[in-house]
Amino acid sequence: MNGLNLPPDSLSLLFSPFSQGIVNSRLLNDYLHRVFTSADGNQPAAAYRKHLTFQNLQEHLDRLLAEENGSEDSRDQGAEGRLGPSTVVLDHTSGFEGLLLVDDDLLGVIGHSNFGSIRATTCVYKGKWIYEVLISSQGLMQIGWCTLNCRFNQEEGVGDTPDSYAYDGNRVRKWNVTTTNYGKSWAAGDIVSCLIDLDEGTIAFCLNGISLGTAFDNITRGAGMAYFPAISLSFKESVAFNFGSRPLRYPVEGYHPLQDPPVSDLVKARRLLGYLKNVIHIGIDVTEGKLVEKDTSMWQLQGEPTVLITLAHIFNYFSPLMCKVYLVEDVLMTFLLSILERGGAVEAHPLIQQLLDVMWLLMEEYEVHECLKQLLMSLLRAYRFSPIIPDLGLQIHYLRLTIAVLKHEKSRKYLLSNVLFDVLRSVVFFYIKSPLRVEEAGLQELIPTTWWPNRFTKEGKESKEVKEESAEERLRRRAYERGCQRLKKRIEVVEGLQVQILKLLLNNKDRGGGEASRYIFLNKFRKFLQENASNRGNLTVLCPPEYMVCFLHRLIAALRFFWDGHKAKTPAALSSDEAYVPPQLFYNGKVDYFDLQRLGGLLSHLKKTLKDDLAAKANVLIDPAELQSVTMDDLDEDEESATSAAQSQRPSAALAIGGALARPGWLSSPTLGRANRFLSTAAVSLMNPRRPLGTLEKVKVRTLSVEQRTEEDIEGSHGNEGLLLGRPPEEPDQPITENSLLEILDGIVMMYNLSVHQQLGKMVGVSDDVNEYAMALKDTEEKISRCPKRRRDIHEELLKSQKVFSEKLNHLSRRLAWINVTIYSKEKMQDIYWLLRVCIRTIEHGDRTGSLFAFMPEFYLSVAMNSYSALKNYFSPVNSMEELPGYEETLMRLAAILAKHFADSRIVGTDIRDSLMQALASYVCYPHSLRAVERIPEEQRISMMKNLLAPYEQRPWAQTNWILVRLWRGCGFGYRYTRLPHLLKTKPEDASLPSLQKPCPSTLLQRHMADLLRSDRDLAPSFLNSVLNQLNWAFSEFIGMIQEIQQAAERLERNFVDSRQLKVCATCFDLSVSLLRVLEMTVTLAPEIFLDWNRPSSELLLRRLAQLLNQVLNRVTAERNLFDRVVNLRLPGLESVDHYPILVAVTGILVRLLVDTDVQGAERATAVMLADPCFQLRSIQYLLGHTEPSALAAAAPATEKRHFSLNTYTEYISAEELAKVDKMLSHLSEESKQAAATTLPTSEEDLCPICYAHPISAIFRPCSHKSCKACINQHLMNNKDCFFCKATITGVDDFTKPASS
Repeated sequence: MNGLNLPPDSLSLLFSPFSQGIVNSRLLNDYLHRVFTSADGNQPAAAYRKHLTFQNLQEHLDRLLAEENGSEDSRDQGAEGRLGPSTVVLDHTSGFEGLLLVDDDLLGVIGHSNFGSIRATTCVYKGKWIYEVLISSQGLMQIGWCTLNCRFNQEEGVGDTPDSYAYDGNRVRKWNVTTTNYGKSWAAGDIVSCLIDLDEGTIAFCLNGISLGTAFDNITRGAGMAYFPAISLSFKESVAFNFGSRPLRYPVEGYHPLQDPPVSDLVKARRLLGYLKNVIHIGIDVTEGKLVEKDTSMWQLQGEPTVLITLAHIFNYFSPLMCKVYLVEDVLMTFLLSILERGGAVEAHPLIQQLLDVMWLLMEEYEVHECLKQLLMSLLRAYRFSPIIPDLGLQIHYLRLTIAVLKHEKSRKYLLSNVLFDVLRSVVFFYIKSPLRVEEAGLQELIPTTWWPNRFTKEGKESKEVKEESAEERLRRRAYERGCQRLKKRIEVVEGLQVQILKLLLNNKDRGGGEASRYIFLNKFRKFLQENASNRGNLTVLCPPEYMVCFLHRLIAALRFFWDGHKAKTPAALSSDEAYVPPQLFYNGKVDYFDLQRLGGLLSHLKKTLKDDLAAKANVLIDPAELQSVTMDDLDEDEESATSAAQSQRPSAALAIGGALARPGWLSSPTLGRANRFLSTAAVSLMNPRRPLGTLEKVKVRTLSVEQRTEEDIEGSHGNEGLLLGRPPEEPDQPITENSLLEILDGIVMMYNLSVHQQLGKMVGVSDDVNEYAMALKDTEEKISRCPKRRRDIHEELLKSQKVFSEKLNHLSRRLAWINVTIYSKEKMQDIYWLLRVCIRTIEHGDRTGSLFAFMPEFYLSVAMNSYSALKNYFSPVNSMEELPGYEETLMRLAAILAKHFADSRIVGTDIRDSLMQALASYVCYPHSLRAVERIPEEQRISMMKNLLAPYEQRPWAQTNWILVRLWRGCGFGYRYTRLPHLLKTKPEDASLPSLQKPCPSTLLQRHMADLLRSDRDLAPSFLNSVLNQLNWAFSEFIGMIQEIQQAAERLERNFVDSRQLKVCATCFDLSVSLLRVLEMTVTLAPEIFLDWNRPSSELLLRRLAQLLNQVLNRVTAERNLFDRVVNLRLPGLESVDHYPILVAVTGILVRLLVDTDVQGAERATAVMLADPCFQLRSIQYLLGHTEPSALAAAAPATEKRHFSLNTYTEYISAEELAKVDKMLSHLSEESKQAAATTLPTSEEDLCPICYAHPISAIFRPCSHKSCKACINQHLMNNKDCFFCKATITGVDDFTKPASS
């Protein structure tokens, strides 16, 4: 309202007898004088006062404000000693080096290269000056002052040249060419104040208002020396500067901000605020005809014309001032906070709602918008950059005001639509930062006693010596737990306020003036997810994972509140404990999944291939035009624009930012403005895309639908199902909940997948650190107790170490308490568990829809697997999973999903299939989850085993093989170890590795496997053939590699074997061992596959098996051979390569074939073994440590060399097993003597031309070429062409050589 020059007659109308509150001129005069007091607060005596009416009020106000200003202007003329523009910003035209992203307001900056530097536009040469830096990321930065002639590059920044000075809180040092320790470490959310005193020649820094002391004195001064604020930062680091455009958070007496505060406006605004407060305080009692004091908290604007017109006069001056950020923060925000300071619930302060009403009524719309925006931004900054104090009072203070503002419907909708989700701003309100410096956060007072677990059980050996905790320890632990409880109560207050904010944003009843808040929120939320899902590379829009974790938990709390609220109103609906996302959301196109991968591949491909199923099952018709639009052209075009950007040698982020100049950036993370300027020393310009339509814009066009959805599109109405369009027949026809909540639930699952899971894993590091330090401390204390008294020097060093370790532990255990409350508390665990169950139910419902399951986004399966692993591995030390309700059943349902889908043909993505396979593999490692697999329905178990026994070609077989090995481990010959026996001797300290779970074989699943192999005639040969092929490959590769390693080790010059090569070598060895174990398992469970020669391929399989076993034995057991020499080198990386694991596996198979079987089987196996040309008896003797006499004579001097023998491993191999090996050896010795006596020598031309080991015994049809039966049968398993002429073989006949004449 620009001036209220109302004509006199309109005033008389206002005070006509019918308006309430007729005010006579005397009373009005008194009222106006009471409201508009003069600057000194004294009112002139009534006789000397000018008579005030609404006609002359405006000039009276003008005079009051002018007199006020005159007195101020004379006082502050701005301090001397400064050069440059009066508005201080970052110099984005010439004062920078490297690649940087700068916000629109030119105050926020993000590093985009190795080490970029930038300075401000204004410098100082005398006097005392200060500016503040808001730290948004705690990485490598150097902040301080430099002169104009400092030259920086990608390696050297502020503080690395003679006339530049910097503080670096990442490394806790100060820099001026050289560097020394200084200050404290900073964390994201801290504020650094940089002070320069050019009269004394000193530079100092403060952190969150606490002085760090003088950093530099005696700095260069004099003619031509002027200092600019400057910063250097590494890639991805971000900060925001405050040179004085906003009130300094921590002003220092005697120091001026670089930019002058708007003094005259400030005085004016404070004055007007005083008048506004007077209006609220003073009421007019018309009947009594006098002025009365009112209770301000209950003030209401009840249409009293006198009050309204008075307010209009005040706002005439006040409104334009409220568009300036400095005044909003300094005057308005302070006033609103003071209203809430009286305590009580936010609802107890309706005054704020009333004031917002007045603002919307009396200010121009653009003024209200700007004012609300600045108010919210100031609140965000205040919340984010407040230090943590013991009662979290500052955070609570700012959240309460945010709630009060958002309670106002009109303001809430404006902020939701235009401010809150722009650049994720609202997400900041849901984050609780964790203090890096425990002392300042007051955690010492909250948790005076620290404690950490100090019983470390070593895996591998049963720890029998778990000590009972001492009484003192118990007291300490309980005191620590009480401290943690106190901390938890405080943090829960903040979390409660954050959930309250979300409940306001998810309100779907406020339909006054347009769309309800929830639907505005939904569209913004989807966009937020899209930016985080599709811009993995573009930092500017990514929400930091630590914010995402907090947002997820608050959103789950708010969602469940509304979900259960709906259930209370409609009993037929589901409660939030049964929540799931119905499958039609994935294919009816109502919810946008951007370009996220579906289980069946790309959406466009699925729409084409499953078009008929969609029409038949879900009655969803795909518009042919839509199929056309998503053609290859789109993809080519995207690639083309990306390559053109690469060719023009612009950094990739330039493309991202250039292509979307109108786009917000989280970049702005410091100021939460928009980071649109891309500074590069190579090209100082605003990056414009080469083509008018960048890739990012194109995405926008395609997903416009999200922007324009209304409540009806989402919730549906009569006959329109909204989001639930296209219900498949398998889905029950019952209401689940409000559709909008389903979409939020879907978004929560996506958030977990985007970054929450990684963050949960990352924060576990703190508890790992606690364990490491606790081990070190325990170790040091043991050393102190053992230290001889005469060695005082050692004793003192040990005491120093002990002190360092315990201080570090005190710090870490308090920090861990904070992390356990904010991230790993029991409530948070229940949230993640709830999410796991939501995913399980969603997958089960989707699975029932048959082919339409392919439309489900991959992330549902990922989240089901990841959330389970998070519950098991990340929350476990504090809370155990077993206590969760319905835990056993959930475990079984997840097992059923893994068992069913790891080989599901509807799932095409190789990554997701691998993940399912790995999840199943880790599931069978642990007894409790293995039992869950055994509890799934029988037909599912059998089909899982059948999938595991599919041939190993054309698929990643190592994982499958590993699963089978885990099911067997604990049953095989000498296979009950947790760690390899030879390693326990050489490296006992590895015993705590997590991968070494105790064996837990599953006899039930073994039984299924045996039944399958016996009953399915085709399954066994194809499976075993592929296992033998892979074993042949793995062992040959291994031998080839150890030959290379041996040659490298024998060269005289110093050389190093590539560690990657060692790793591959060890892997091939481990694969060979596990394949041998699977063969042992097969031979044990279903020996007839090899020994019942009525089966078509059993003789052939037995021959192949014997051939491979003999090769392995010969390679590993030859005296002083390659294998021996490489094992004795003891190379790092080859620890697992040893005689024991591989020989025990081979022995297991031989014993099963030759000893543990019926007479006929043993005879067949013996005959095949001895017939194999590679068979050597000494290999079998080697197993028991028998060596050949000739070798003994030659190696007489080296008799002290230990020989391998199974007899030395009595802990791992039972006496019964050893007796069987003895029996086998004597049996083979006997048989081989007899065989040698009876065989006749064969002439060379009668030998098979392929293997030269057996006589020719087969002739091929139609080409009549010949070989032995073993060679041709093996060949025909993989190939139907003749060895020699490539003709297709139609049959094989026996061949006997005609008797020679």
